Amino acid sequence: MISRRAALKTLAGLPLVSLLPAQERTPPSPLLPERLQPGDKVGLINPAGRIDKRETLKDIEDTLRDLKLVPVRGNHLRDQYGYLAGTDADRAEDIHRFFRDESVKALLAARGGWGCNRLLPLLDYDLIRSHPKIVLGYSDITSLLVALHARTGLVTFHGPVGISTWNAFTRYYVQKVLFEGRAVTFRNDHPAPVKEPGLTDFQVITPGTARGRLWGGNCSVLSALIGTGYLPDPTDTILFLEEVEEEPYRIDRMLTQFKLAGILDKLAGFIWGQCTRCEAEHPDRSLSLADLMQDHIAPLGIPAFSGFLTGHIENKFTLPIGLPVTLEADRGRVTLLQPAVR
Repeated sequence: MISRRAALKTLAGLPLVSLLPAQERTPPSPLLPERLQPGDKVGLINPAGRIDKRETLKDIEDTLRDLKLVPVRGNHLRDQYGYLAGTDADRAEDIHRFFRDESVKALLAARGGWGCNRLLPLLDYDLIRSHPKIVLGYSDITSLLVALHARTGLVTFHGPVGISTWNAFTRYYVQKVLFEGRAVTFRNDHPAPVKEPGLTDFQVITPGTARGRLWGGNCSVLSALIGTGYLPDPTDTILFLEEVEEEPYRIDRMLTQFKLAGILDKLAGFIWGQCTRCEAEHPDRSLSLADLMQDHIAPLGIPAFSGFLTGHIENKFTLPIGLPVTLEADRGRVTLLQPAVR
């Protein structure tokens, strides 16, 4: 007779650690990938939604070439399986292929959509841990980024996907973080000689300064991972969230889930990014996003601000998942305490 735990492990076909809540696991030390250099190969993956327009891939490849990088297409990049970019096994295999290939230095998601959560039980985390590489994306790619960090310690990057607007602002932070390995300060007023429209002011929720590992991404994607074992331990961390096309009552529901799961109470700091097209259908009967910050975040008493330039917007930071940072809520700034690449 085998134990219940052994039976669960056998039935799931997963490493046992994936079944444990985050608080029962010891967070691994940050594992830094190598920095990008001109001439490096970048593997194009599509772990979520399908690509519909044939010209999109050429645009993505042109963007990488402008950065002096060499694009390499995943074998299943153009596959389609309903709304997904191919079967789960094939999308996972493209990820494995590029982690096995020593000549490929980074993986860039072509787009978001939906589907990364389905891949998490299929990934070979030992392979990924033994071949640390840059993984870049946002939106649905959030679950891939946080799961890779939680399970391997790999520092991953919440930033543009292939079909994003790679304007001067976005490229600046890709260059500083991924190529130059600078311990940069992320700030909405943007210190570089790069001026882009659409820069927004931040709003202080609770003043103060905090330090901790940075993690986060899309609010709905992360809330769907609560209790799965694929989130990092939130204790003394700094969480950033963003969203798109969700009404305030849905944001309220997600933040309530974070609260009931005990995650918010463990944080050292909090950042709300951009919520694009999140207006209420009936504003006269709705709470505002500012109301939600006061209801859910202000009572925590931790340094927190909103309006950070991360999310479904043109001007994007490239934020390292799992790296220690300092948050200055009064100034709306986040500063890396070390380079994110080696």
